Parts: sequence; C-alpha cells; structure tokens
Amino acid sequence: MPTISLRGAAMPPSPIRKLVPFAEGAYSRGIKVYHLNIGQPDIETPPTVLDAVRHAGFKVLEYSHSAGMESYRKKLAEYYRRNDIEVNENQIIVTTGGSEAISFAVTACMDPGDEIIIPEPFYANYNGFAQSAGVRVVPIPSAIEDGFKLPPIEDFEKVITPATKAIMICNPNNPTGYLYSREELETLRSLCLKHNLFLFSDEAYREFCYDNQRHISVLSLEGLEQHAVMMDTISKRYSACGARIGAFVTKNAEVLNAAMRLAQARLSPSTYGQILGEAAVDLPADYFSKIHAEYTKRRDVLLERLNKIPGVFCPNPGGAFYAIAKLPVADSEDFCQWLLEHFSHNGATIMMAPAAGFYATKGKGKNEVRLAYVLNTDEINAAMDCLEVALKAYAPSA
Repeated sequence: MPTISLRGAAMPPSPIRKLVPFAEGAYSRGIKVYHLNIGQPDIETPPTVLDAVRHAGFKVLEYSHSAGMESYRKKLAEYYRRNDIEVNENQIIVTTGGSEAISFAVTACMDPGDEIIIPEPFYANYNGFAQSAGVRVVPIPSAIEDGFKLPPIEDFEKVITPATKAIMICNPNNPTGYLYSREELETLRSLCLKHNLFLFSDEAYREFCYDNQRHISVLSLEGLEQHAVMMDTISKRYSACGARIGAFVTKNAEVLNAAMRLAQARLSPSTYGQILGEAAVDLPADYFSKIHAEYTKRRDVLLERLNKIPGVFCPNPGGAFYAIAKLPVADSEDFCQWLLEHFSHNGATIMMAPAAGFYATKGKGKNEVRLAYVLNTDEINAAMDCLEVALKAYAPSA
C-alpha cells in the first residue's frame, strides 16, 4: 500500500476540533453541550450583508480577479484607512479566509528550513501552516501569571539564528486574548529592523479591544514598510465565519508579487463571499459599538465566574473573545474528554479546548484550557455551573 508523505504524517491535529467525536457522543445521549471550544460567535450575521448575496443580480457566477474584485479591494482600503492603516487596493490580495492569508505569508516569504519565532501560546494552525511549508516554529513562552504579555526582548535575541526569517504575532491574541501595546510593537519593530526579519501580524480581532484600549496595526509602524505583512479576515468581525473571505496586506512589492502568484495558482476567492464582505464595509458606525458592549459583558461574566472557582485562575483578556484559564487538574485534555464522555449537570456539559495544543513546547499548557466567550451570558453562566460542579466530581483516569 502506498504511504503518505512525512509532511502529511507530521501535520498536527486541531486542539479546537479533536474532541468533536466525543461531543457528538454526548449529543447522541441527549446531553446539551455548551461550546466554548471554538471561536464561532452566536451573534447574528448582519441581515444587510446576507441580503447583498441574496440579491446579487448576475446570471453567470464568474471567477473574480485573482487578487479579488477591485470594487471590494477599494472598499477594504477605505476601511483600513479609517483604522489608521494607509494602504491602497493594489496592496491587498483577497484570500479564502484568514487561513489562506497566513499560508501565503509563510510560503511567499520563507523557504523550507527557515525558522519563524512565535510567542506561545499561539493559534494552533500556525503550526500546521509552518509544517506544510517545511518551516520550523521557534516558540518564545509567555506566562499566564503576567497575563501573557510579550516576552522580554532578550528571549527573542537568544533564539535568533541565521535561519530566522520572521516573527509572527496575533493581535489581539488568539488564544490568550492579550492585546499588544504600542510599546511592545515598537520593540518588535526595532528587533525586525535590527535582524532584517519579516513581522507577520494576524489582526483578525481588530475591533475587539476592551478597557478603552486601541488596536495598533504593524502596518502603521514607521520604518517597517518592507518588513510588515498583515493577515486579516471578516470571519469574526462580522460573524461571517462561513464566508471564507480574508485579506493579505503588505507594502512590500516583492512579497506582494510572490503572494499574487500563489493567488493565481488557486484562481480566485469566492465571489459570493466578496459580495458579502463588500456590503459589510458599509455597515453603520454603531454596529461595532453594540457588538463591543456585548462581548465586554460576556468577558466580564466569564472572568468573574472562573476566578471564583477554587483553584482556577484566568487573567483579564484585553481583546478578541478568548481566555486561557489554569485549572486544578494535571491533564486538561483528559478532563475535557471526561466532560464529554462521562459528565453532565442539569442535562448539560461544557466543551473547551485543551491549551497544550496552542503551545509548541512539549509539556506546556497541560493544566490550561482555552475558552471562547461566544455564547450569551445566560449560557456562559450555565457552562460555568457545569465547570464548577465537574471540577469537584472529576477523578483523573489512570
């Protein structure tokens, strides 16, 4: 029998989705599952953007330009300029979700054997994109005790080698919710200029910043024009995960041209998704005010409940809609599986993502979980009731 490639065999499973079969088992037993494991918001997709798709008047569903429809790219450029990111439509490639933008960045800028430094914990699929490109991830640990702030610059300096080609961040961060300050970004800017590195920035959660803090894009940092590559998506911004529309944005013409050749190879992004995305740019200014208030409320409820449970610690997330909590268990994956296989409270249980899958360093995050506060506050409270009772009842497997 033919064997699969070493690259295919080495692809890591998703810590977000690997417990899905156990959740399906819970459903089959009639157990309600509170899904805090995945960043799928329950916020309604704006009706006007869905209507734009429903009322699209074309008779032939054609390919778009490989870079994306010009009308949409012009709208995106307007949106970015409103957010202090000075780019034009020719510096944007529309992608199939933020995932393809990340893949384009790694593939266009890095060769097999190159190294990319990423503060951990980090979005688990960065591992997959790096693995598929033959790129080695070099993690720099951040600590839950200080809220997952940027590790000291000395930690970066220690691991930079001739093979180092880029640094990757997610801001605000998935999975920690940490929001990088201007000072931290300026530190990274100086480091990239000193060592001639790319700075990749996943900015999918730009609108979700709390406590009167503002998001700073790497594309707005002076002097970084030839080093910065920004990846984006409409998935979380407009609660449109299924649209699969993102963006690859850079002022570096050589990088843009390389990414464009990758875009041509996959032909074009979804036409319907681009129609939805273009309509979303025109949503009224107060749209995000309402969404922001809702997520702030959800965050505050989750944080208060978690930190009242004996043995649980969760730092205050400054952005996105994720939090990592430390639990009084030795193995959070065993605990999360047990919740789905053997536990229920009032006919329900809770699904969380074991945090070890968000680390590249073996042994890290074993007693941590990521929670996505994408449910309404009543359901978050019910889920926390489940967690509190479960931690008292849990007996680790041998």
